[in-house]
Amino acid sequence: QVQLVESGGGLVQAGGSLRLSCAASGRTFSSYDMAWFRQSPGKEREFVAYILRSGRSTYYADSVKGRFTISRDNAKNTVYLQMNSLKPEDTAVYYCAAGGGIPTMAGAYDYWGQGTQVTVSS
Repeated sequence: QVQLVESGGGLVQAGGSLRLSCAASGRTFSSYDMAWFRQSPGKEREFVAYILRSGRSTYYADSVKGRFTISRDNAKNTVYLQMNSLKPEDTAVYYCAAGGGIPTMAGAYDYWGQGTQVTVSS
């Protein structure tokens, strides 16, 4: 069992930056691939970024590539999402997820956090 708690969301102006954190409980954090998803009102949850359990491989949605960076610290049981050059369309609730399988599919992840709101004003 893994419990995930996100933090770091907030209100930021377009062009600004935020860093999200996701702290995981348990001793098996390094056994899980991790990802960030986001969901806006009236839209389906969409994939944002993925990192392999070792941290050696990452993958991004085209919409955030070059602006967002996912990383992890297995010693601290934490995964991060550094978000730069934020746009109003990045406004959403951001969720971290733990699991393994097809990186872009929400169904591949077994555990989810409660989400953190990111709002980007124009």
